[in-house]
Formats: sequence, structure tokens, C-alpha cells
Amino acid sequence: MRIIELKKENLTLKDKIEGFLERTVSPLGNSGKVDCPKRFIGRRVYILIAQDENKRRGKTVKRRTKADKRSITKSSEKN
Repeated sequence: MRIIELKKENLTLKDKIEGFLERTVSPLGNSGKVDCPKRFIGRRVYILIAQDENKRRGKTVKRRTKADKRSITKSSEKN
């Protein structure tokens, strides 16, 4: 049996679920990735995007990239 119902802000999923994971998407090149255990390789997964608390309030959180970290390190080395 497989029933997926998606309405605004509500989700009903009736399927045999083996697990539930909460992860943060991390950058990978021009995309993003979510890590999960190796035992799920080749399995069907559903990725649900949760609304970010900071974005709801009109704030945006910028993650530091490797380039940002390098520029901070270089500027501190010059001083």
C-alpha cells in the first residue's frame, strides 16, 4: 500500500517506513547533499524540506564557505 497525500503544511504518508532521519543539507559543488547510512544505498527515500525558523522571521543565515574561511585566515596572517 502506498498513499501519499500532500496538502499545504500537512503530509500523510502511508508506506512501510523503516526509519526517519533529520539532517542538514551541506554544500557540494553547485548542489547540495544529505548524508545517510550506507545501508540505505539504492533505496527509495523522501526528502522533505522544513521551513527554516530564521527565514520565517525575515532573517537569512549565511554559511561560511571555504573561500570565506581562507580570506579570513589570510587577512589575520597579514596582521
